[in-house]
Amino acid sequence: MKRERRLREIDSVSALARQNGNLHHSVVQGLDLSELDWKNVKIKNTVFLGCTFPDTIKPCVLMEQGAIIFPRMPHLPYDPYRGGLYNREELMKGWSPEDDQSKDFEIYNYFTEHGRGNVSVMQALAMRLHDHAIDDALQDLLEGRSENDGQKKVVGIMGGHSTSRNDPYFRKVAILARKLTIDGYYIATGGGPGMMEAGNLGAYFAQYEEEELLAAIDYMKKAPTYKDEGYVQLAIDTVEKYPRGSSSLAIPTWFYGHEPSNLFSLQIAKYFSNSLREDGLLAVSMYGVIFSPGSAGTTQEVFMDATQNHYNTFEFISPMVFLGKKHFTEDTLIFDCLEKQSEGKKYREYMLLTDEVDEVCNFIKDHPPFR
Repeated sequence: MKRERRLREIDSVSALARQNGNLHHSVVQGLDLSELDWKNVKIKNTVFLGCTFPDTIKPCVLMEQGAIIFPRMPHLPYDPYRGGLYNREELMKGWSPEDDQSKDFEIYNYFTEHGRGNVSVMQALAMRLHDHAIDDALQDLLEGRSENDGQKKVVGIMGGHSTSRNDPYFRKVAILARKLTIDGYYIATGGGPGMMEAGNLGAYFAQYEEEELLAAIDYMKKAPTYKDEGYVQLAIDTVEKYPRGSSSLAIPTWFYGHEPSNLFSLQIAKYFSNSLREDGLLAVSMYGVIFSPGSAGTTQEVFMDATQNHYNTFEFISPMVFLGKKHFTEDTLIFDCLEKQSEGKKYREYMLLTDEVDEVCNFIKDHPPFR
């Protein structure tokens, strides 16, 4: 069987300009094509996703010439054909301490009204197209095209979303995330508050001294949890005081309700589908997953990751680090269960239970992905 040719992706004005009108075997995503010199455009096997055409160009004529056109969808608070990931400025636009009118909250409200229960075909399609665009942009980031820095060595950090900024494990997670980022790893979290904020916060402070990170945590402890007044404002104050943050990834979802996306991740892959988000977060964390104390969601992620390792789902085994001896043994028996389940399997060598930050970092370094 003849292998299908991979289509070239064009999702920016600069990428479009480089083609000089040759759009053969391309996917053109979310661009305004009004200024394109259509006399010299070649569109054999070209897919247009949510593009804007000049009035002189009729989509039906393009389709007759071999193009496939996915039209723009009106009256949506989000772009299903977006060409990149979100950032905190985009999601927080419109927010104030007195009234949350942010883009993040607007999309959440729309999802609550149209994305749950009996979803219409068009609404479901729009959300799937959006999440596909996020998938595509995330791949660009992790393969080094977005930040021009080469393939990223992703380490995931999981843990409770309700964990207080006062919690000693919040501090430990922030410190180890900073250390791993300095050592060339790329931190990814679920993007919410609690332990997820600690992971992105630590990575953000990789260009600062550890004492500055600890001072920032002490400052933000004035509002310990995301339900406390002033929680978001303290994070904004911290970003403004320390503007040279290092990049990390957040992968949150609108599915779980409107808890704030933490402000310390420079790249935000926010999904409608929680299942895509959870499975994807674990899948991209090739260089290991660090589990800190959490509740049911963290427990689910532990066994999802163990399943991927157990069945070698992605053709490699990566570290599973459990930060919190008491939590993962006496309190939950999770580690004991996995020890029995992994007996005789290669991934047993890739499991660590500890309370020590340096031990976590050394274990990650000494256990690269095993193919």
